[in-house]
Amino acid sequence: MFVRLVMSLVAISGLAACSSTPGLDRNSQVVAVAETLPAPDANEVTAGLSEYRLGPSDEIEIAVFNAPELERKGQIDAAGNILLPLIGSVAAGGMTPIELADQIADQLRGRYIRDPQVSVNVLKARAHTVTVDGAVEKPGIYPISGPMTLQRAIATAEGLSKVADTDKVIIFRRVDGQKMAAMFDLNEIRSGRVDDPQIFGNDIVVVGESGVRRFLSEANGVPLLSRFIPIL
Repeated sequence: MFVRLVMSLVAISGLAACSSTPGLDRNSQVVAVAETLPAPDANEVTAGLSEYRLGPSDEIEIAVFNAPELERKGQIDAAGNILLPLIGSVAAGGMTPIELADQIADQLRGRYIRDPQVSVNVLKARAHTVTVDGAVEKPGIYPISGPMTLQRAIATAEGLSKVADTDKVIIFRRVDGQKMAAMFDLNEIRSGRVDDPQIFGNDIVVVGESGVRRFLSEANGVPLLSRFIPIL
């Protein structure tokens, strides 16, 4: 029984020394590791919005090839519409830029232009997205509709899971074309000892997983030592 107890303690100590999300490699050739992350520039924030669903207050630019008089820059109104020359009010809310371009082209085709080529670009997005992954209750991609911090991003994903490692939370961000990453300790943030970092559009948050908590969780919450020390 003593041997089994020692083996159990060794197993726990081994799990405590590691987690499924190891420390960031400062020699990485893929990610630039930093203590803090600078804010991305405007181009980085609006990048990758081809699948973004447009909504009120989004600022977009609409252009029609060889028809500069139809070019339009403006905000989508509260009802999700935008006013365009010739065709009037167009429902843009809920559409991707490509879907809106196709709809505008359909309304112009034949009536005003034989074969319109329309492009829609997002100049300023109301709701960027953040990806929250790892040891949270509901990993996924979430919209950013206002100021957001790391704690708020995790709360949006319904909080930490039971196996979360609170001192290994990584934010990935692209800055000036380079992928950067920094690790944060939620305990330090919650205590007020360090600032709660701001989250920007296209950020990726990964919450690490504690090996010990995963092991105990898979044991259905029964303390490990009780499996090896019988009650006499």
